[in-house]
Amino acid sequence: MQRPAIIILTGCSGAGKSTAMAALEDAGFYCVDNMPVGLLPQFMAQPPESRPERPGYAFCMDLRQHRFLEDYAANFSQVVNTGARLTILFLDASQDTLLRRYSQARRHHPLAYRYAELAEAIAAEKILLAPLKAAADHVIDTTTTNVHQLKFAIFGLVQPDAPALETNISIKSFGFKYGVPVDVDLIIDVRFITNPYFVPELRPLDGESAKIRDFVLKKEETRLFLQKYLDLLDYLIPLYEKEGKAYLTVAVGCTGGRHRSVVVAREIYSHIRRSRTQVSLTHRDIGHAS
Repeated sequence: MQRPAIIILTGCSGAGKSTAMAALEDAGFYCVDNMPVGLLPQFMAQPPESRPERPGYAFCMDLRQHRFLEDYAANFSQVVNTGARLTILFLDASQDTLLRRYSQARRHHPLAYRYAELAEAIAAEKILLAPLKAAADHVIDTTTTNVHQLKFAIFGLVQPDAPALETNISIKSFGFKYGVPVDVDLIIDVRFITNPYFVPELRPLDGESAKIRDFVLKKEETRLFLQKYLDLLDYLIPLYEKEGKAYLTVAVGCTGGRHRSVVVAREIYSHIRRSRTQVSLTHRDIGHAS
């Protein structure tokens, strides 16, 4: 049985370790931030129950731990001697970049207790971490890297043969009379479509019924709208995915949320579902009385 992979994420403070940890978690790793290096062998001797598909464990360790530099070599070796696959991933950035990031974030540097000047603390950390950087399996310089580029660089390291992570897409219908949803990224108003509410025999039905669907979808304005809007979504979704957007919610609204928005939301869902797996559909206001 192959032992799970262990990634030690380390490097300079301000180089992007929080972003990298988030990427590793998105990639399925069991992540622990600021793990005391002395506990690593014990942790791996009795790891928490893990899903079969989980690729491994990721631990962020750095100079926030007082004895990290003194203790990491012995503890890493102890874990490797058990047969574990341990990889050291080191993040770095230029002195000026780290200084600018700290100035913007207004966080305390781990070595601030030793050095009065931030620039001195950053320079000292680089010197202290130089042997660990030299021993690292991978070094990523984030000087000119934004959070999205770093995230994809991490994915490339841990999942070189895997497809890009698919954005989770949620399609939601709603009624404007009950308020606009706040947890959405894109909102489309379909109140321009002829309203079946004003057809007496259709009023009691909802948008999941065949009669309402036929009424709405046979309208020329509906067909033309869906053609153009679905083309727009087909264009936008890969761009959102490229920027690392994990979740995208598209809301479709009509007056009461029972008829037109339900039909259109269903059509959008069905279209996206043909080419993607991470898509869901909810009708927020379909249960309200007409």
